[in-house]
Amino acid sequence: MKILIKGVTIIDGSSSPSYRGDILTEDGMIKEISSSIAQISGQDTELIDGNGLVAAPGFIDTHSHSDLKILTEPEVLPKVMQGITTEVLGQDGISMAPLPIIHIDSWRKNIAGLDGESDLINWEYEITENYLKMIEQVKPGINEAYLVPHGNVRMEAMGLENRQPTKEETKKMCGITRREMEAGCLGLSSGLIYTPCAYSQRSELIELCRVVAEYDGVFVVHQRSEADTILPSMEEIIEIGRKSGVKIHFSHFKVCGKDNWNKLDDMLKLLDKAREENITVSLDQYPYVAGSTMLGIILPPWVHDGGTNKLIERLKDDGLRERIKEDIKNGIPGWDNFIQFAGAEGIFITSVSSDKNKGLVGQSLKEIGERRQKDPLDGAFDLLMEENNAVGMVDFYGTEEAVIKIMKREEMNACTDGLLSGKPHPRAYGSFPRILGKYVRENGALTLEEAIYKLTYKAAKAMNIKNRGLLKEGWHADITVFNPKTVMDKGTFVDPVQYPEGIEYVVVNGEITVKNGVHTGRRSGQVIRRPLKTEV
Repeated sequence: MKILIKGVTIIDGSSSPSYRGDILTEDGMIKEISSSIAQISGQDTELIDGNGLVAAPGFIDTHSHSDLKILTEPEVLPKVMQGITTEVLGQDGISMAPLPIIHIDSWRKNIAGLDGESDLINWEYEITENYLKMIEQVKPGINEAYLVPHGNVRMEAMGLENRQPTKEETKKMCGITRREMEAGCLGLSSGLIYTPCAYSQRSELIELCRVVAEYDGVFVVHQRSEADTILPSMEEIIEIGRKSGVKIHFSHFKVCGKDNWNKLDDMLKLLDKAREENITVSLDQYPYVAGSTMLGIILPPWVHDGGTNKLIERLKDDGLRERIKEDIKNGIPGWDNFIQFAGAEGIFITSVSSDKNKGLVGQSLKEIGERRQKDPLDGAFDLLMEENNAVGMVDFYGTEEAVIKIMKREEMNACTDGLLSGKPHPRAYGSFPRILGKYVRENGALTLEEAIYKLTYKAAKAMNIKNRGLLKEGWHADITVFNPKTVMDKGTFVDPVQYPEGIEYVVVNGEITVKNGVHTGRRSGQVIRRPLKTEV
């Protein structure tokens, strides 16, 4: 199949100035880019009139939570309709694979708040290689890459207990990490606020990252704190990079809570210092002042010890409930207390797993408490019990000034971090068009060329994804064509499930997946595996 895009403004992803020209793709690759390509006829050729439009490389989402949805809804419409042609799964240290059979029940509950839940798949795949083959079998709508999740590695090696590994267990974790890197993972992820990742110490992570560094992989991390202790948290991650030699990538970089907003300049100084030491550091960001995760994160770390079943038992104990409330009220050193920096009035339910509580989606914890005539915390605890911990949430934490300051950093590339179940955060449907519409066209925080670089090639370099992220002859034909005058996200926190405006065409591996803003039904994505060291 051939595609000819005529008379389009080309922004190639390199941050070079735009220019007008034609693009020809053939057999999934970019064959020619020039000022003028002769018209091609034939049944296997599609012509796109690019007049008034911009052609860019397909957008790359470096922080995605489509891990389960890709198997049940492989079109991945929330992503491809905003121009995303590649996403990176396996985030926050807790994902689908590896998954020992003995842990399936507990682990499904543990990740349900992030990735959702389904009985439509066979969960007995055990290792990442088999999971990636499942993705290939459903023919994904966009390209999918995967990170080794630290929590899954820890679970396979030593279970879900809150303790430090023995030397033999550390060796086993390194072996599992090596096996999964050999299966094609781009690197290692960890979510140091999520169990069991939160139980690990720096020394454990350094050993695992040494393995990842052997493969030129990246350590993608939700750091221990994005609030009160964010500075020592960042120092810990940079030290891991320093001692292991691994490339560091901070997930959804931000600072939470008005008491911590003044820390941003010191955070940026730490990035500067790391660069001066030649430690490779990158970060991603979604362009909103609210975040999204699973509601269980409001509970202190000790409540999660042993997995979801133990968590539910503790919530049933009135005495332990009071202890939980005291810990939330007084705080625990080093723990990000979401109630403290967002408040019960600033945390909203986005998804549940049962019909019983669907009426609570969109309500704040304060409203749920009032509705149930209970303390908001008791209302939240009851909801977690009723839903077996499978509850998603949105929390408001930041400022527009901080979003722009981070966005302009050299290390930044874009992401969605979008949870796709229930009534999600609008970032799942609109992060990339929002940058182009709000922060380029309206605010002028970035030029269009700068923004496209951060949405494409910058992301590819951070994740070591080869031959994607640029409009370049001989590279994969992943292309997003948009209208620069109209492109914009449409979703709101009240009504988030809305596709954006202005994304006119999306080409995935040489197949037109979105045409005139409408999905064509084609699914031409590939599983992207870590490149061999001999590849360019």
